[in-house]
Amino acid sequence: MTVLVTGATGNAGGAVVEALAEQGIPGRALVRSERKLPAGIESVIGDLNRPETFVDALPAVSGIFLMSGYERLDELLANAVHAGVRKVVVLSSSSLDGDVTNAVAAYHHATEEAVRASGLAWTFLRPNSFMSNTLRWRDQLRAGDEVRVQFPDVPVSTIHPRDIGDVAVRALQGGHDGQVLRLTGPVALTPVEQVAILADALGRPLTAYPMSRAETHDALFASMPEPYAQAIEGFFGDGTIDETTVNGTVAEVTGHQPRTLQAWAQENAALFG
Repeated sequence: MTVLVTGATGNAGGAVVEALAEQGIPGRALVRSERKLPAGIESVIGDLNRPETFVDALPAVSGIFLMSGYERLDELLANAVHAGVRKVVVLSSSSLDGDVTNAVAAYHHATEEAVRASGLAWTFLRPNSFMSNTLRWRDQLRAGDEVRVQFPDVPVSTIHPRDIGDVAVRALQGGHDGQVLRLTGPVALTPVEQVAILADALGRPLTAYPMSRAETHDALFASMPEPYAQAIEGFFGDGTIDETTVNGTVAEVTGHQPRTLQAWAQENAALFG
């Protein structure tokens, strides 16, 4: 068994790389430049938008951990079929539980549909927001101890990226073919509660400033293209998706309870320095 990991330097892809290395499963990490990787993981220099740049890495690969939303996906999947790849595990999104026409859900939906049509075995992972999204507060924390939080009253059961990695590796080992796995963290916390947990991990007297809906709207539309801002405002402001409910999928698939935000914050406290 050898796994090709796309997005290998990101939060979820990096977690898949860690899980493979920990279990002694050979992996190939798709990266844009050489970098140090765990033992048993080799680098593949390429660009996910250009499938020809890593086609030579596909022979002997049994499964692919695939990020959504990239170009020329049909070509990549055809290359995988030709090389004898058996399975694709897709990092999809909780947004597909609602209206799939919004800008975020649309590209995840297109990826899922292409993989369904490829003839490859598949598992789709639809996780909640990542615990690592708290890094969006890093610049604020470098400026002071106040954190402006959007949608302050909306609790979300955020997920540790490593739990996504552990589920992905189980699926790549041959389980859960043809299944859509909805993944959540262990408990739903409001952004205000998340800031308090981060304060404990950092040993700082952080306070959360609850942004109004109008302030949140303006901040979203100033920071990203309008279609994506509209989608996110709909998700959490209008409740078009449910990231509050907690389920037992991580424990059922991996055999361990999902990791807590307290654990993630302790592990990553240095990133906020």
